[in-house]
Amino acid sequence: MADSTLHARALGNLLGDWRGGAGSAYQALAERIRLLIVDGRIAVDTRVPAERDLAERLGLSRTTVTAAYRHLREQGLLHSVRGSGSVARLPGAPAMLPAPLETEYIDFSKASPPALPWLPDVARLAADDLAGHLADPGYDPIGTPVLRAAIADRYAARGLPTSPDQIMVTIGAQHAIALLSRALVGRGDRALIEVPTYPHAYEAFRAAGARLVPVPVAPHGPGIDEREETATLVQAIRHSNPVAAYLMPDFQNPTGRTMSRESRAQVLDAAARQGTVVIADETTAELDIDRAGRFPPMAADGRAVLIGSVGKTVWGGIRVGWIRAERPLIRRLLAVRAPGDLGTPILEQLMVARLLGRMDEILALRREQLREGRGRLEALLARAFPSWEVPHIDGGIVTWIGLGSPVSSQLALGARREGLIVAAGPRFGVDGAFERFLRLPICYPPEVTDAAVAALARTWRSLAHSPVAEPEPELLASVV
Repeated sequence: MADSTLHARALGNLLGDWRGGAGSAYQALAERIRLLIVDGRIAVDTRVPAERDLAERLGLSRTTVTAAYRHLREQGLLHSVRGSGSVARLPGAPAMLPAPLETEYIDFSKASPPALPWLPDVARLAADDLAGHLADPGYDPIGTPVLRAAIADRYAARGLPTSPDQIMVTIGAQHAIALLSRALVGRGDRALIEVPTYPHAYEAFRAAGARLVPVPVAPHGPGIDEREETATLVQAIRHSNPVAAYLMPDFQNPTGRTMSRESRAQVLDAAARQGTVVIADETTAELDIDRAGRFPPMAADGRAVLIGSVGKTVWGGIRVGWIRAERPLIRRLLAVRAPGDLGTPILEQLMVARLLGRMDEILALRREQLREGRGRLEALLARAFPSWEVPHIDGGIVTWIGLGSPVSSQLALGARREGLIVAAGPRFGVDGAFERFLRLPICYPPEVTDAAVAALARTWRSLAHSPVAEPEPELLASVV
């Protein structure tokens, strides 16, 4: 039985403008659904709409939808049971893997470094601190005073004076994005996002009812005209008048781009004039390797709401993040939060309060790990894929690879058969674009990176010998 059901209206929204190309309608429809499954926008084990319902929603004949579903079943992307409908599948990789099989796959899709080596010691010390909090009910919707003070001190050390009452502690950065989207966006409001971008961010804004305004972001590297890119962003703010703009100014995920101080000031000035709330996701902001210049938090250059977390510096298993905002917005966030959750776990907050005092030590360790990971990945890719464009990033945890042809989803699908899970380029867009790109992390241990690149090389050779049919060019938005 499928874990969830995707209704015809929701699938219609995901499909977007799928029509076009010289092929038949059923082939175009099947191809777009294939991309949605491979990209993860239709989760494996999700029941897709009944043929009759989807045909009615899309204004097609049932015969067209039936042919599209049959084509997807032949590719192993749908599995149908009479009387129970059809569910999404990924060939060679069952969605619900039994525990013994999970370790057979290298998951290269999650960009997060391994846990700090001294994390167990910090946990034991935090457990001792817990005694001082046991007299309280334990529901903490805003954050413990000690952690909020530690976060404020960290902002001050980075060049942005902050008081603890400007901080709300959340259950990770994703929770912070979801809270802000619910607090700031009403159904039908516009929200500006960069593309490509962190997919769970635009999903949160869509869930809040936002109409997305995508603005292209160029990959990190020489020859990029930042003035033109900034002008495009400023123009989009002025013309679309969004209520919120979600940006990653430092080591943008996935492109690796960093906005200059000048560009930040221009964007924030335009946003202030329009009443647009700029949300700066700074989860990777301090993970520089050899970036030139000094970059304080974005709010040092104008009014911005900041998001941070320890998921990319300490460990993804420590689900603690935060929002830095003015006091009126903090009060709004408290009202929005109550129906969804009752606070961040106290023990994890106590751990993070201790860890923030050692952040310079943590960042020094991560800098060396990322430098080694970047060098290793660049060398491996240069040998295995000399035709790929591999940018030399100066920080962050991912690199945005140019493949030279629109085969990212095919490569990701084939990699599953080689025991590798990797995030295809379209996962970071909103309309099936970025098939010429692949996001790869630089933060994994050497042995994992070696095995992942070897699996990619085997997959690439298999595509060369037995290529999967290319998507219709008209179905692919232009890439940047």
